[in-house]
Amino acid sequence: MTQEVHAWLRAAKRIAVLTGAGMSAESGVPTFRDAQTGLWAQFDPMQLATEEAFRANPSMVWGWYAFRREMIAQVDPNAGHLALAAFAQRHPGRLTLITQNVDGLHQRAGSAGVLALHGNILEDKWLDIPKPCCDADSAAAGNPPYCSGCGNMLRPAVVWFGEALPLQALDAAQAAARECDLMLVVGTSGVVYPAAGLARTAAGKVVIINPGPTELDDAADAVLRGKAAQLLPQLLED
Repeated sequence: MTQEVHAWLRAAKRIAVLTGAGMSAESGVPTFRDAQTGLWAQFDPMQLATEEAFRANPSMVWGWYAFRREMIAQVDPNAGHLALAAFAQRHPGRLTLITQNVDGLHQRAGSAGVLALHGNILEDKWLDIPKPCCDADSAAAGNPPYCSGCGNMLRPAVVWFGEALPLQALDAAQAAARECDLMLVVGTSGVVYPAAGLARTAAGKVVIINPGPTELDDAADAVLRGKAAQLLPQLLED
């Protein structure tokens, strides 16, 4: 089956790749719930990932994300990240990379134009609509940093529960799914929508790459059981 998928990749003019938490877990990034260690073991991460939680206790939520940022800084892109970036560089315009991950590992591996559906934990944005006085580069130090002029706070640039996905990235991802000859779905359980729905709307063949069963296996033309860091370098060889 691996050889057949390799042949599909070589023939495909437009390839879409959707990656999930399993891809980053292979680099050592704890999944959302696995990050509950030490001080944070007493908290439910789902209760920290909302605007309401941030407004109620901004220092605690900022501290949670600072904790996760520190963990991400200690890991590196794995062979799967690097294989995707290298393939895209060798074949400009053929591959669209869509990710549910917020850790920036695809970008660090060298992938350009990544459609980060859930944002980027390493970046900040203003909690409220910024006023002319809001300049992130000169924000007052704090937990979180804030505008000294109006008090607007910086927050992690991730999509919290109850928030819409970034429209531009979602539109581009949906277009890539509709237009692809082949979609690789890598390291995702397939339970988080609307990202998981991309595999069910893909115009071309769908290949699942995951160590265990996923909710999208029934939509696949091929299922490869294994880790992305092992399979992607093999599949993406020219």
